[in-house]
Amino acid sequence: MEVTSTAWIVFIITIVALLALDLGVFNRKAHVIKPKEAMIQVVVFISAAVVFNLGIYWFMGPQTGLEFTTGYIMELMLSVDNLFVFVLVFASFCVPEKDQHKVLFYGIIGALVFRFAFILAGVTLVEAFDWVLYIFGAFLIFTGIRMVVKKEKEVEPDKNFMVRAFRKIMPVTSGYEGDKFFVRKRDEAGNLALWATPMFVALLVVETTDIMFAVDSIPAILGITTNTFIVFSSNAFAILGLRSMYFALSHIMNAFCYLKYGLAGILSFVGVKMLIAEFYHVPVEISLLIIVLILGVAIIASWLKTRKTGTCPVVEEIEEDTCPALKRKE
Repeated sequence: MEVTSTAWIVFIITIVALLALDLGVFNRKAHVIKPKEAMIQVVVFISAAVVFNLGIYWFMGPQTGLEFTTGYIMELMLSVDNLFVFVLVFASFCVPEKDQHKVLFYGIIGALVFRFAFILAGVTLVEAFDWVLYIFGAFLIFTGIRMVVKKEKEVEPDKNFMVRAFRKIMPVTSGYEGDKFFVRKRDEAGNLALWATPMFVALLVVETTDIMFAVDSIPAILGITTNTFIVFSSNAFAILGLRSMYFALSHIMNAFCYLKYGLAGILSFVGVKMLIAEFYHVPVEISLLIIVLILGVAIIASWLKTRKTGTCPVVEEIEEDTCPALKRKE
């Protein structure tokens, strides 16, 4: 369906208002965000998505509203996979707890920009070449299989392309300078120069990680709809509350031991849906039901596992005093 400029204006105003609420009210001062406070913020962001979704149902019709619902739930759950990486990144860089929100805040803003570019490129490709959907479908099945067989491992910033390239063009301080991303200090020659801090390097790793996840998630939602407005708005609302969700769930992350299998199942399902689209069209409501069912099974299985054993580590803990990302040659 044709999306009016009014819809885009309402969407942009809503996102800007939520970002302002987050930075100007919830986190006006840098502090350690407690789980209870984070859960309140999660409820606020999810409620905003629900209200926006109701508006889509009312003004754009049930079918478009259902596409947003399906896309939002799928992207929200796929975004949860980012949380495991955030744990590793912050442990590797020993980012102070009170400054982690700042890294995630700017990381999410960057994610919105990159994802919008990816979505435009993806929709343009699909509209120009129908067979691209088959490539996306096969890629999602491959990604689902890879997600099951690969193991979470320690983040290695020195192997990150963007980090290596950045360190060639700008010096990085050996320690933190408060919550600053950049500082001015003298180099070995005694000249005053601009230095980046490990906090900015951590932000780079968060950004590049989200780009990698977007390569998986964008094709997945294109299997539900190719409506640019629905694809981007559902993505935006899903990642908007990601920061709060991290602080709410980071202390119990290892309780979700079977979540990755559920996410792999969702990606594989959408991939198959794309591959058989020419022969059979899976209705959006059926897709939503299957996605919710897969997530429900994964969450219940995780709960049963942790109830019996007490834990099922998904991410290996890194000793905070090691700071592997900071142990490098200057």
